[in-house]
This record gives sequence, C-alpha cells and structure tokens, in this order.
Amino acid sequence: MTYSIVVHIMPRQSILDPQGKATESGLHQLGFNEIHQVRIGKRIEFQLEAADEQTARELADGACRKLLANLIMESYRYEILETSNI
Repeated sequence: MTYSIVVHIMPRQSILDPQGKATESGLHQLGFNEIHQVRIGKRIEFQLEAADEQTARELADGACRKLLANLIMESYRYEILETSNI
C-alpha cells in the first residue's frame, strides 16, 4: 500500500525562534499588534510503501527521528493517509 505522510515540525517551546520573533515584529510594524508568540515551523510531505498502517507509522516515525527533525531543538507530529492499494 502507498501512504501519504504529512510531517509537522516546530521548534520546542523552550528554544528561541528567531524567525518567529522577526515575523512577529514585522506583523506588529504592519499594525497586527494583536498577534503574539509567532513560531515558524516546517511541513514535509512524502509517500511511502508499506504492508500496513503500523509499518507505515514505524517508517514515518523513524524518518522523523533519524533525519527530518532535530529532536534536541524540534518536536514533530505526523499524519498518515492511505492513498492506494498496490
């Protein structure tokens, strides 16, 4: 089966997010003073082949832990969707 994976990666709350701070400052300069605590993350999409959903979850989690997310500075979550039968 083919699964579509969507990974959401965000800086950990305890880590300074300079890109988020710069964006928040820019928003305030444009008059959006109601917006606070901006954090910038990443979205990664990919397809994978797996025999079943549990195997797809293990593969997606392994990819996140080993390469896609820096676990010291980032947290992640992923969504998994079955896209087709092979």
